[in-house]
Amino acid sequence: MTDNNSHAPQEQEEQPRNFLDRAIIKLSNVLSWFFIFTVLISFYEVVMRYAFDAPTTWVHETASFIGGSLFIVGGIYAFAANKHVRVVLIYDSVSSQTRKYLNIVHHIVGLAFAGMLAYASYSMVQESWFAPWGDLRLETSGSVLNAPYPALLKGIIFVCLCILVIQFVLHLIQEIMGLGKKDDV
Repeated sequence: MTDNNSHAPQEQEEQPRNFLDRAIIKLSNVLSWFFIFTVLISFYEVVMRYAFDAPTTWVHETASFIGGSLFIVGGIYAFAANKHVRVVLIYDSVSSQTRKYLNIVHHIVGLAFAGMLAYASYSMVQESWFAPWGDLRLETSGSVLNAPYPALLKGIIFVCLCILVIQFVLHLIQEIMGLGKKDDV
């Protein structure tokens, strides 16, 4: 039986840190299969357009919507899997105790930024989902397909930003609780 605390600190950092991170990683792994679907429908479009001179009206917008949605989810996946961008030149050159403080600063700044983005995206969602008089009216693309993809994409952005705020809160709590702990060497 292996004790989780016996792993090197770098290995522990790559593991999901809490239940939300584990759920995001599992869901993202399932959703990543939609990239294959996007490739398949794009291939279908190419065949229809160039082999049969019968282009579709739905593939481009649908593929763009799926791809855009997956890239948005990729942001919370990267944070959950600890694969986000970090200035390692500074981070790797300081002690592990200093890294703890840098992580706290990172999480506070990230929480503020994600919170402001979530607030701003809420306004976008309201405008794209509701008419000025309050009725549900999803913003559409205005194309021949006229799908509600713009409204749905804005909704996904808002949901993912709210999840990111929760992730930052959970990670910040974990970092603060870990301040007093000695590092295993």
